[in-house]
Amino acid sequence: MNRHRISGKRANAILFIVICTIVFLLLSTQISLRRASYGLKVGDVAPNDITAPRTITYVSDILTEEARQDAADNVNDIYLPADPSISRTQLQNLRYTFQFINIVRNDEYSERDEKIEDIQKISVADFDESTIEQLLELSKEDWSMLQEESTRILESVMRNSIRETQVYTQIQNIPAMINYSINQAVANLVSTVTGRFVTANSLYSEELTQKSRDEAKASVQPRERTYVINQTVIQKGQIVSALNYEALNKMGLVVSENNPERYVSVVCIVIGLGALFLIYIKVDKNVVVSDFIQWLVIAGLFLVYFIAGRMVTPNHTLIPYVFPASGLGLTVSSLFGVSTATILSLILAILIPYDFSSAIIFSVIYLISSIASVIILGKHRSIGGFLKAGIISGLICVPIAVSYQFVNAMVTPDTTGLLSISGAVILSGAAAAVLSLVCHYVISGWLGIVTPTQLMEILRPDSPLLQFMLQRAPGTYQHCLQVSNLAEQAARDIGADPLLTRAGAMYHDVGKSNNPQFFVENQVSGNLNLHADMTPQESAEIIMRHVADGVELAHQYHIPPRIIDIIKQHHGTNMTRYQYGLAVEKFGAENVDPSDFTYPGPIPDSKEAALIMLADSVEARARAEKPTTKEQIAEIVKSMFNLYSSNGQMDNAPLTFKDISIARAAFERVLQNMYHSRMLYPGQEKNKDGKDETNNTQK
Repeated sequence: MNRHRISGKRANAILFIVICTIVFLLLSTQISLRRASYGLKVGDVAPNDITAPRTITYVSDILTEEARQDAADNVNDIYLPADPSISRTQLQNLRYTFQFINIVRNDEYSERDEKIEDIQKISVADFDESTIEQLLELSKEDWSMLQEESTRILESVMRNSIRETQVYTQIQNIPAMINYSINQAVANLVSTVTGRFVTANSLYSEELTQKSRDEAKASVQPRERTYVINQTVIQKGQIVSALNYEALNKMGLVVSENNPERYVSVVCIVIGLGALFLIYIKVDKNVVVSDFIQWLVIAGLFLVYFIAGRMVTPNHTLIPYVFPASGLGLTVSSLFGVSTATILSLILAILIPYDFSSAIIFSVIYLISSIASVIILGKHRSIGGFLKAGIISGLICVPIAVSYQFVNAMVTPDTTGLLSISGAVILSGAAAAVLSLVCHYVISGWLGIVTPTQLMEILRPDSPLLQFMLQRAPGTYQHCLQVSNLAEQAARDIGADPLLTRAGAMYHDVGKSNNPQFFVENQVSGNLNLHADMTPQESAEIIMRHVADGVELAHQYHIPPRIIDIIKQHHGTNMTRYQYGLAVEKFGAENVDPSDFTYPGPIPDSKEAALIMLADSVEARARAEKPTTKEQIAEIVKSMFNLYSSNGQMDNAPLTFKDISIARAAFERVLQNMYHSRMLYPGQEKNKDGKDETNNTQK
């Protein structure tokens, strides 16, 4: 199995938590290399001219709040309609006052001072002593006239809507309302007495006023500010105002003060994307990464791209377009499969421009370039394949990047800017291809992951180990060729790696080269069968030893670990049933240990290994039975597929029912071409077994 195996779900869980923590910390702090204005705050003096790094339009909270406050200040105080009950009360108080004064005036037993003191006790009218003396000295006619005129005038005044601010004005208007036939002394008393009872009958409503002001604020549309690229935001020596600071902050040119909202935002996005990753890995059956070291490498690659993106892209115009974000997807796809590459590319595309003002633009470009490059690369791992994937994905993103320039620009973009962005996007794709190519070969060598170049090298006919097998076990070599033809075609049809499958098939029986004479395909007809003088256990041991011998030879000749895994797995935990049957027949089932006749395994854990196991058995049986019809071929294939599907040998292989059906069809098609009928040439005759009697060989 994998030589770097460090098992354990706990280790993977700890790694996941560590990565999430690092991402949280990096998003919570700004780590951009461009930190020229980061130390500024409101009230500081700008150390130099600061210009807008890009065209930006944003909602200004300061201008919006000022506009809303102005709208609220322009709302007048709201008063309730005049309350008739207040007017009636004041008139009633005036009448009660007159009645009381009238009683005091007519009291013959009270002294003058006592009368003044009694009138001063009237709570609803605060008369001074001079006014009281004048009231007491009035004649009956003048007293009667004063009562009538004051009542008339107060009733007239209180019919109006009077606010707090209007009371004084209403009192000042009373003299003009007094009948001119009244002498001045009485008129003055009328004005004084009536004025004491004038009060506001239209009260201020704080609730309605506040509601109106709130509505005025809500009606104000958000105020936007726009800065064009390279426009001066603040000049050198200028004091940074709140409005300046807001603009700099929106452009990412200052360090925002730590606030709970930012931490909550970062926590939410980390939790959301973390949950997405876990669900994807759990549900997607195409994820082939299970080794802790491999996950560690993937995590390291992700952090390198994430940190680099967060450091170099903020506050620049072209660098975000040049950044090779798709390199992560290309590298992971080439090493660990498309599924893992896709989800990591999505997460990286969201996180790098997380708090950029143009985050959506770069997220879309990074995501599309990554997915396009992964799709184009496919299963090709050559240098040309990487370069093709990178450059074409860059070209695909050119119109997308240009389209956003027209959507977001305040004016029509200039040709130079569009060409610069287009070139930057293409350069990004090329850079991603080069980086991923380097990472692919470095990491694959360290992890023991086989590359297409390595596979092509070991598949060369003059490869040392293939030559060793051809010279010592030519029959086994031919058998491996036939198995590779079967398995490779099936792998191509179901979407497995055909190159890896062919290489694995060519080397799966290389261990037979150490003892070729013990295997039927290398035995010359008529020669002595070496197994005849052995016990079934000894015979089985020699046969099964070819797996261990193959592993040893593969290590000796530096064959990639993936091929070594296939050599180990191509018989799974099957039994050498012929030798086991002989042992049972000779010694009895109770005296035979099945483990002596069982391959050590493990069972196949990949599509490629499973196809090679199936192809090995199908080819061996077809070679033994020599089928002549399609029906016979189909029966051989069906029986072997059913056997391995039912005995548990395929349990760990990620083959679907559809894959198995397609693989069966591929096997039948290849076998039909191998065992098709041939035309007899003159002078040749076939016996009933289908053999040419002229030379006794099958054409």
